[in-house]
Amino acid sequence: MTRFPRKQLLVLGDIMVDEYIWGSVSRLSPEAPVPVVEVKAESFRLGGAGNVAANIQSLGGRVILAGVVGNDLPGERLIHEIEAAGMKSDGVVVDRARPTTIKTRVVAGSQQIVRFDRESMSDLSKEAADRLLEVVMNRLAEADAVLISDYAKGVISKRVARQILSLARRHRKIVVVDPKVHHFPLYKGATVITPNHHEALAFAHLPAWGQEDLLAVAGRELLRKLEVKAILVTRGEAGMSLFEDGRVTHIPAVAKEVYDVTGAGDTVLAALALAMASGASLREAAVIANHAAGVVVGRAGTATISREELLNALQDGV
Repeated sequence: MTRFPRKQLLVLGDIMVDEYIWGSVSRLSPEAPVPVVEVKAESFRLGGAGNVAANIQSLGGRVILAGVVGNDLPGERLIHEIEAAGMKSDGVVVDRARPTTIKTRVVAGSQQIVRFDRESMSDLSKEAADRLLEVVMNRLAEADAVLISDYAKGVISKRVARQILSLARRHRKIVVVDPKVHHFPLYKGATVITPNHHEALAFAHLPAWGQEDLLAVAGRELLRKLEVKAILVTRGEAGMSLFEDGRVTHIPAVAKEVYDVTGAGDTVLAALALAMASGASLREAAVIANHAAGVVVGRAGTATISREELLNALQDGV
């Protein structure tokens, strides 16, 4: 972890707004059988690839952030929040043809009542994709690793993924990816992919609530089909499972209390890649990522972790 501040990571993917409306419920509406939320506060946080970048920044690393926002007020605010977090926004492409992705969650006490998604899931226009690829081509040589945060909101198309992986191989860069299940085939030949256990089982066409032996089958299937170095499957309260060629390592969960899992995968992606770029082995990096996730799931909403907090978590877990 002492090497974290010397590492610079390129984060590419779906930048979005995680908006929260916090309140309490004491009655049902007389108009319909729904709760009436008395709003106490609202918050606006970096989500998706933005949250991955924010976690790298808070862990002490340096970030090159590449993504797309709309030509709208949420997009302007996202750019402001990126800069306020100490990162540069010059790699963020403004696309007039699409809205900024916004996930709005209404939370009463500790219970999420509803979520509204405002987004376009269509592929980027050729112009926007070209501008995004230009950012990557111009900055890739400076990066110690490439992270792709693919929420399937249209930023990462087959063409974009193919060109990014080709460039990364040419420059011999670590590539760590967190994709949605139907995008898994786009990342054949990446270094590590970090699906959750539902996604891993779905890709292997196995029951969604499979036992550990089914997960082992899914892990081997992912390794074989995607030709990656490793698969790190996040398993919620069961921890993580790291699949490498001929070896499986199960890492137990370390969270003392699970309050909210929103954005935990972003933290895993950030901590795993930063540790790998700093020279950690895959198993060491997975343990570090597991402890990082154990901290953020104890917080409400999308969250980041500092290097000091991660160090304390690792020391407590020894």
